[in-house]
Amino acid sequence: MTSKERLLAVLHGEIPDHVPVCPDISNMIPAKLTGKPFWDVYVYQDPPLWKAYIDAVKYFGIDGGMELYQFGDLFGDLGPQPETRIVHRRDDGSFFTQDYHPETDQWSATLLYHTRDNPPGYGIKPETVGLPTTPSTWEPIVGVKEWPTGMELWKLMRNEMGDHGIVAMPSGASTLLLHNVEEVYEYHDNPARFHQRRDEMLRLVESRMDIIADLDDKPDLLFCGASGSLVFQSPAIFRELALPVLKRATELAYDLGIPTHVHSCGPEAAMVKMAAEETRLTVIDPLEIPPMGDCNLAELKQRYGDRIVLKGNLHTTDVMLRGTVNDVIAASRQAIDDAGKGGGFILSTGDQCGRDTPDENLFAMVETAKTHGRY
Repeated sequence: MTSKERLLAVLHGEIPDHVPVCPDISNMIPAKLTGKPFWDVYVYQDPPLWKAYIDAVKYFGIDGGMELYQFGDLFGDLGPQPETRIVHRRDDGSFFTQDYHPETDQWSATLLYHTRDNPPGYGIKPETVGLPTTPSTWEPIVGVKEWPTGMELWKLMRNEMGDHGIVAMPSGASTLLLHNVEEVYEYHDNPARFHQRRDEMLRLVESRMDIIADLDDKPDLLFCGASGSLVFQSPAIFRELALPVLKRATELAYDLGIPTHVHSCGPEAAMVKMAAEETRLTVIDPLEIPPMGDCNLAELKQRYGDRIVLKGNLHTTDVMLRGTVNDVIAASRQAIDDAGKGGGFILSTGDQCGRDTPDENLFAMVETAKTHGRY
């Protein structure tokens, strides 16, 4: 089987030749493998992250695509997009960018910090790094490599991925609170605003699904959720705001025969239960163990393994980053034993592997899936 065939088999309830192996290498490892400063990837699109990711999938031989998220304004429904401008440079070559919104003549409240060897630092308030909230001087970003946009970009990604994996499209959301404390207070002070956000997301899901239904070349998968769904949302808030969106997105996708996926690092056990019992969701990850998460792979398999595909959950620091090859092999075998019986399992990591994860550990994970991951 090809990687694409292997993943599609599991997502459609079939038994592949062996357990698919899809460690989360979504950002840092692909950027590092380019050998270029990270700002070339994230700012100058040389190469863009999606291309670096697909190249890394081919290098490691993983069953790829489930961490390929960079679609831009795929459906033309994101509205006016801001201009990103450089507002400060440091002597080491790093720099800060800030978004400017021409339609409102407003600058964003936070900065991004771009360094040579790490992904951008997000959510930085200007005053914390000695910069004004409204810059008096700035530089345009020049030299950005041009790539197709919208559906043409999606088709290019699919062509680049080929049989090495699957390519998805976005639909829905599993968190409607932004990842900051202010949103939590705002939710309790003004819940109607978030009910409106939920209803707008429901309309967006339905309009996007209408577009997808008419496509001749449909996606292999739909992304229906984002990181940290139960970090700033309690299970009760998730049920009130995000669960209706997840239910609608997965119902519509089920009618089209397209599998659906939620990635939600952090606490997730309550969400697995709701997704398995109350939605049509196909696959959920990364099922992190304590202290980062609250999932036990064997228990989740026993309770919900006949209703939802589980994807996870090797520890990304203790095992993948700091562990030996033998540690990775042992942890991979244990995860397969815990959740592989009868199908419905994809061997992966508990969220994203760190930048300095040894290549040999990723290769060991891939090889163990081939040799031990037989159903």
